[in-house]
Amino acid sequence: MSHSIDILWDKSHSAEIMAEGINVRFAGELQRFIRGRVDEGLGLYGSASEYIRDLVRRDYEREERHKWQMLRDELKPGVTADESAFVALEADKVIAQAKARRKSSRK
Repeated sequence: MSHSIDILWDKSHSAEIMAEGINVRFAGELQRFIRGRVDEGLGLYGSASEYIRDLVRRDYEREERHKWQMLRDELKPGVTADESAFVALEADKVIAQAKARRKSSRK
């Protein structure tokens, strides 16, 4: 016997918030494990859907922390570099060079 879980998925990246239903089925040991998390009086969650939403949110937050850490790691050499390692640039020249590269790549 499988267990059906309906999940509300929040697409917060769109201008308009839309909900999409997702049906997930669990059987066997996974089903028993989930039921153990939501059993009346014993479980931490009010429903299987609440439990799954919490798991997805935690995974999403973990992924976001990972992305920020990757960005910090990427920027660290520049932040900790000695001032002598920096090269002075003029914005107008950088923009002109970029426009020239773009123009030559179109040919």
